[in-house]
Amino acid sequence: MASDELIWNIIGRDFCSYKVRTTKNQTFCRNEYNVTGLCTKQSCPLSNSRYATIRADPATGTIYLYLKTVERSHLPSKWWERIKLSPNYAKALEQIDNQLIYWPKFLIHKCKQRLTRLTQVNIRIRRLAKEQERLGETLVPRLAPKVRRREETRERKAEAAAKVERAIERVLIDRLRSGAYGDRPLNVEPNVWKKVLKGLERSGEGMRDEDLDEGIEDEEEGAENEYERETEEGVGEVEYVSDLEGESDNDLDDFEDWMGGDSPDEDSSDEADSISGGEIE
Repeated sequence: MASDELIWNIIGRDFCSYKVRTTKNQTFCRNEYNVTGLCTKQSCPLSNSRYATIRADPATGTIYLYLKTVERSHLPSKWWERIKLSPNYAKALEQIDNQLIYWPKFLIHKCKQRLTRLTQVNIRIRRLAKEQERLGETLVPRLAPKVRRREETRERKAEAAAKVERAIERVLIDRLRSGAYGDRPLNVEPNVWKKVLKGLERSGEGMRDEDLDEGIEDEEEGAENEYERETEEGVGEVEYVSDLEGESDNDLDDFEDWMGGDSPDEDSSDEADSISGGEIE
């Protein structure tokens, strides 16, 4: 539309409340409908009357395809068309190709990139939830790769040691019941532990419990299949929503804190404070 260029001349070159500038002269966009997060004419959801993006429901993690067309510009409450995507990654890519068959290649490519990233995030969220349920404690989601590998190695060694200890405990209890140690306490005779350990090494009972591992894998596969069946419901349904739905000031504030940058209106206030002698850290 002719108004798209006019809108971009105003918000792209002058003032926009979604614009964030960093110390490295980079400009980002805080609008939740922006498909790339960059403040450019192609990526701007406000200055393009024909636009497409991918978003995830923060409550359920369901991924949706959002479409904005010129034909619904006279209905702001129904300007965006929301289509639920399949939890299956290949089917979701096929849905995007079918819905955006005549759309610009830039939007198609960026929507697929965003779908890939959101799918990876959902997989990691489910994995962390399973770990938290198994351990009974909250895990730290952000760990350096080196620290994460080190913790995984420690967990594997701890699991192996725990299985060996359980096997030792079972053998000691059986021998105690059979009267192999008489009436003397087990802790008095340290050679008992050495004998049991050598016996386990020879018999191979101290190895990994394969039956337990298979049971854990079966439970994980069953949970994954159940999740896909639940999320398959309503795939492809079309809804019409407003572009003001679900905006949160807290999310924007968190984004500013993470970026360490300021919006244009905050820059002007900082300059006024510095002139008056106050310095904002």
